[in-house]
Amino acid sequence: MDKDRIDGAAKQVKGTIKEAIGKVTGDTKTEAEGVGEKATGKVQSSVGGAKDALRNALKT
Repeated sequence: MDKDRIDGAAKQVKGTIKEAIGKVTGDTKTEAEGVGEKATGKVQSSVGGAKDALRNALKT
């Protein structure tokens, strides 16, 4: 498993928590940061998945 997939998943979790805290406290800035972190995490995770797929294809 590529490091980007792990880091991306961690960013998604962090973003989800930050977004929830922002919603609960009414802090739109924190909520928006959480949404941004979730999106960044999804992209990073996708990049890691592509790297894994390429690595597996080259092994075969």
